[in-house]
Amino acid sequence: MNIQLVLILSYAVVLVLIGLFVGRWVTTSRSFFVAGRKLGPVLLCATMLAANIGSGSTVGAASIGYQFGWSGWWWVGAAGIGSMLLAFWLGPRIWQLSVKHDLRTVGDYLELRYGRSVRGAMAAMLWIQTLFALSAQLVAIATILNVVASVPIVWGCVLGGSVLITYFTPGGLLTSAWVNLVQLIVLLVGFCLVLPFALDSVGGLNGLIASSRDMNPELLDPWYSGGRSGFYYLALLVPAFIVSPGLLQKIYGARDMRTVRIGVAASGIVLMVFAIIPPTLGMVARTLFPGINPTLALATLLASEELPVLLGSVGLAAVFSAEVSSSDAILFMLSTSLSRDLYHRFLNPKADDATVLRVARVSAVAGGVMAVILAGILQTVIGALTIFYSLLSVTLFVPLIAGLYTRKPGTPEALTSMMVGVTVCLAVHLRTGGNGYGSWNPTLIGVAVAGMGFVSVAIVRGLRERKYNES
Repeated sequence: MNIQLVLILSYAVVLVLIGLFVGRWVTTSRSFFVAGRKLGPVLLCATMLAANIGSGSTVGAASIGYQFGWSGWWWVGAAGIGSMLLAFWLGPRIWQLSVKHDLRTVGDYLELRYGRSVRGAMAAMLWIQTLFALSAQLVAIATILNVVASVPIVWGCVLGGSVLITYFTPGGLLTSAWVNLVQLIVLLVGFCLVLPFALDSVGGLNGLIASSRDMNPELLDPWYSGGRSGFYYLALLVPAFIVSPGLLQKIYGARDMRTVRIGVAASGIVLMVFAIIPPTLGMVARTLFPGINPTLALATLLASEELPVLLGSVGLAAVFSAEVSSSDAILFMLSTSLSRDLYHRFLNPKADDATVLRVARVSAVAGGVMAVILAGILQTVIGALTIFYSLLSVTLFVPLIAGLYTRKPGTPEALTSMMVGVTVCLAVHLRTGGNGYGSWNPTLIGVAVAGMGFVSVAIVRGLRERKYNES
């Protein structure tokens, strides 16, 4: 029997049992959506971190490290920077509004500020976008199982999706927060234990630097490598980690503003420190196993004979923990968006609380199943996440931020911003293969065009209103 597979499966069973136990306390949609607004700094920090450290932050960042070296820090580091901005800028402000108006989803906020049609447009686009992100997480889970025990990717996606759906569906955010705390402990302990042993296998840090310099000196450049600078990742990821509905809705669950600042800021600091570990492990894998598929770098290293079997198993459990914990944040977005933003608001406004809770749980199952199917088609991690983060930023950044700091712009401005931003972003992505033009990547171009669309419509409407008043 494969001891590594046994450990991972046993750990998965523990997560499911915790989820089922905590889910018994969730009997209202308010508990499912915002955990009764009772999360303290520790639980908020844990669930934010667990959401942010997923397939991109582990398998993906190690893949970047394998190919391009320490510049892979920016993939997770940019998320940490975005988290700091969220902690002291947007987070406290959006939390105040959520308490004042009983907001439970980002759709609630968009309708409050812009109207019903903007909420509907956002919910529809978000559903499509988050499926890409969830599929990427499931591919990462399947990759781990494939390397460990030759489990086919498709069946690995099915297994990962089954674990996720089973523990998340009973309790939503409340279940997620408690399970995430366990996952976070396993994740951070696992990676911190693996790093020194992995470095020792290549002669320590000096040995890694020497071997990397021999292969390609550019691997040691922390800012620029592989044709992309740190600015590329800042433009791609920082906006997404400020306006992500999954993160904002976790903030809704905080018990007070102090919790928001402390919990989210602490998660940002941990992210920026953790960001160096996966790329370094990817560089170690490149030294030991040149020529392998970069996506398999982290799993290959952890399953290899270069590490003690037990230690490698703990590391694999940590990666598995990261993928599953990040997946539940995305499934949270899927289930809440469909049940509250679409079903309750448009299809059945008179639905009682029990019905909304039931639809939220059914939505979680449906979203998980659809993501499993999509994962079997895409079978990539960074590619799918890049699409998600890009479209998420372009869709929400301008209307969400503008809505907090302006009063007159309304539905036409928000809808125009979303539509033209997404259209241009996709067009540039397809035209340039995702590279953009110079230092302007598709995300940055999309956000800029979305901003120009918002401002242009606001100016035109203002001129018309002025002309009407004068006449």
